This record gives sequence, structure tokens and C-alpha cells, in this order.
Amino acid sequence: MVELIDYADYYAPEFKRINLEWLDRYHLTEEPDLRILDDPRGTILNSGGVIYLARANGIIVGSAALVNEHDGVYELAKMAVIPRWQGKGISNLLIERCLNKARELKAKKVILFSNHQLRAALGLYEKYGFERVELTDSPFQTADVRMELVMQWD
Repeated sequence: MVELIDYADYYAPEFKRINLEWLDRYHLTEEPDLRILDDPRGTILNSGGVIYLARANGIIVGSAALVNEHDGVYELAKMAVIPRWQGKGISNLLIERCLNKARELKAKKVILFSNHQLRAALGLYEKYGFERVELTDSPFQTADVRMELVMQWD
């Protein structure tokens, strides 16, 4: 059974490992990634963001973060699931948790940066209503896709 848990500092090594695993697989690891992965508390949590982890059989198998950018804009970031747990709906659970948190925080918009190689991820984002927009303000040289989801309020 997979459960989503809040990040705690003692999970830092697992958070870094699972994210570097997929970044390295696609040759996408950059200095901004390492800065975040080396200090998730300082770069995500202390500025009002959140990190969720997926745990199965006592091990961390996935992660996703919501980074507080500015003025009601949040970035969906560091979403990863280890290979042997992919295809089991974990990414859906993680993105839904992040979007629910964005609603709770009254986010105006959720953005993300990605790469065209990550077809499955891009399809997942589109499934949840993200749309491709002009690539601007990317902190990553390898990001060639920017997507946004304008939050709707009832």
C-alpha cells in the first residue's frame, strides 16, 4: 500500500536520491537542482512550500513539491517516482495532493518546468489541466517546456 506523507528532514537523503535518479537518467541534472536537493528545507519549506513523499513498504518511492514563487504563484517541482513503482498511480496521488494544497493556499496559478523527453510526465500534467505556455523565467537550462494551471475558484 502506498501512503503520502509530509517531508521531514530525515528523509532528505531519499528525496535527493530519487530525484537525482531520474534527472541523471535523462541527463538533466543542473546546479539549481542540486541547490534544492541539498537544502530542501531552505529552498522549499522555509519559503512557504511543501514536499510530499510517497512511501510503500517502509521505503520512499516518490516525491513532489509545491514551491512558493510569489504573489499566489506556486511551482510544481521535484516530482519523481522510482522506476519499479512507476505505472501504479503514484504520480496521480502526488499531483492531486499538490493541487489540493495549492487550492488550500488560494494559489492563483501553478507553474512547472519540464523537458520534451519526459512524454509521460507531460501527458500527466495535461491530464490535470496544465497547458503549455511560452518558456520564460526558467531557472533550468535543460527545461524546454513551461506549463501553467490557472486555479479556478467556486
